[in-house]
Amino acid sequence: MLKVIWSFFFLSAFVAALWQSCCGDWYIWSRLVEAMFDSAKSAFTIALNLTGLMCLWLGLLKIAECSGITEAMSRLLRPLFKCLMPQVPADSPAIGSMVMNIAANVLGLDNAATPMGLKAMEQLQEDNPQKNEASDAQILFMVINSSSVTLIPISILMYRSELGSSNPAAVFIPILLATSVSTLVGFLSVAMVQRLNIFNKVVMGWLLTVMILLGFIGWGFVSLTPAVRPIVSSAVGNFILFAVVATFILWGLLKKQNVYEQFIEGAKEGFKIAVSIIPYLVAMLVAIAVFRASGMFDALLKGIECIIEFLGGDTAFVPALPTALMKPLSGSGARALMIETMQNYGADSFPAFVSAVVQGSTETTFYVLAVYFGAVKISHTRYALPCALLADFAGIVAAISASYFFFE
Repeated sequence: MLKVIWSFFFLSAFVAALWQSCCGDWYIWSRLVEAMFDSAKSAFTIALNLTGLMCLWLGLLKIAECSGITEAMSRLLRPLFKCLMPQVPADSPAIGSMVMNIAANVLGLDNAATPMGLKAMEQLQEDNPQKNEASDAQILFMVINSSSVTLIPISILMYRSELGSSNPAAVFIPILLATSVSTLVGFLSVAMVQRLNIFNKVVMGWLLTVMILLGFIGWGFVSLTPAVRPIVSSAVGNFILFAVVATFILWGLLKKQNVYEQFIEGAKEGFKIAVSIIPYLVAMLVAIAVFRASGMFDALLKGIECIIEFLGGDTAFVPALPTALMKPLSGSGARALMIETMQNYGADSFPAFVSAVVQGSTETTFYVLAVYFGAVKISHTRYALPCALLADFAGIVAAISASYFFFE
């Protein structure tokens, strides 16, 4: 599926460029070539920046593994993962890595989540009998990642505040609802394909616990004053991040581990993984760049707008659609479009509100697939992309619906 989408981006861009050159726009070819070269450089820069983070977090994760922290987390969640990923051995270190990755994503700690997620994919690959094909466990883990399960959207609150919003945190509850819908749809779609038995007391108990916890945290966050919310979010997130680092090191020392040597060993693994994803990242980002430079992205947006108008629907949210359509393709591109919407319509306008909620409730699906599966050299992703895109679509629809309900 991924190779079909990748080929479609290039071929549709070529056809669109041919049409535009026939209409007299000969500069389209230079724009395509420029987009191709710039995106290739950008892919390498992203990988280079990721290398340092990979070395840092996989070094810390190695300390956690050697000191028994990940094993303790695995024992706690072993019954749940036995139901959701029956093919993963009960003593697999991947369980601990997946738990820490999901926890980091929930708290909006992206810098910590990606290295841990890549480590989990590498550990799951060890139990994968067909090395070039994604296993059921890898697909479920990847779709949960790409569904953007985020509790505290710190960056979005900061952008709204900087661009003059009178209530930057007004998008908090809509984002929480939309990202929950996205994650739930992604999880259920994979569960249906894999025919997982999710209606048992273990799975339902964990789902109920998570829902109560999210509701409690959401209530506590909303009870704060608008001026305090971004400060508290940032402070809590950074505190948790550094507390995790200190806990890993302190626990390793208490267990009489050589934490420095273990950190270096893990950091070396991080460097190898970061280098291995460069070809996959270049391939995907170049395809996305030429698709956008050819004008096909704008044509797709215009087509959706025409369909909504034809059906007699409310088009007030249409100015926010560029962010929605760009988010699965490029995180930085979607962020730029969100800021542009805020600047053009006002930070407290309805299009800006929808744009912010969409930005916080969906994920850069193609980037996640390229990085996560590329790190373990998987070329056949099976049904991972359709399930991830279904979660994105559900998140976008939920984001728009929640915006209509909560916008004041």
